[in-house]
Amino acid sequence: MADVIQIPRRSLHDEVALRLREMLVEGRIAPGTKLNERELCALLSISRTPLREAIKLMAAEGLVDLLPNRGAVAVRLSETDVVHAFEVLAELEGVSGELAAQRITEFELAEIRALHYEMLACFTRSDLSGYYHLNARIHAAINSAAKNPLLSKTYREINARVQSLRFRTNQNKPMWKLAMKEHGQMLDAIIARDPGAARKVLVEHLLRKRDVVLDLMRGGAT
Repeated sequence: MADVIQIPRRSLHDEVALRLREMLVEGRIAPGTKLNERELCALLSISRTPLREAIKLMAAEGLVDLLPNRGAVAVRLSETDVVHAFEVLAELEGVSGELAAQRITEFELAEIRALHYEMLACFTRSDLSGYYHLNARIHAAINSAAKNPLLSKTYREINARVQSLRFRTNQNKPMWKLAMKEHGQMLDAIIARDPGAARKVLVEHLLRKRDVVLDLMRGGAT
């Protein structure tokens, strides 16, 4: 049995949902796997009530399916699902970059720059998990800097469905190196306050992710 993970009691079902999302992203819960309530309660040191509330929240986000007589099952996306999700996500990220380049504050820019260099350190150490968490924070920060609540809400909903697949795209070292280079270009475009360049690099970055994900799926690697 894995070590028990202690969870703070404040907003417990939200904390549980956060931990479950991380487990999905990092492949500790594989697509198509049934969520075993007894095992998860023991692992997270919680009762079934917050776990079930968290699972309901994740079902609303499209991360798990609630199936009759089977309970909650981690969603398994088809190739068509992936294509549709990334088509929308690429445009949402592109708009985020375009607006962020126009609206970002100096404080927000300094934060993104700091996250970028922390992420570069993770890349240098081949710390994929650390890199991914910083990567997600950078994309979220760019989206936040766009200062459009509706854009942010839609982005979070779509991105949640493909986070686990995005995590896997950097397990190929050359692709990881290219992703790091593209992040440098994102930062440069936003620092230059160039909306067109920011939009272009973010759209291309996401479409490249889509292509890698599809190659992995077709090769049975996901």
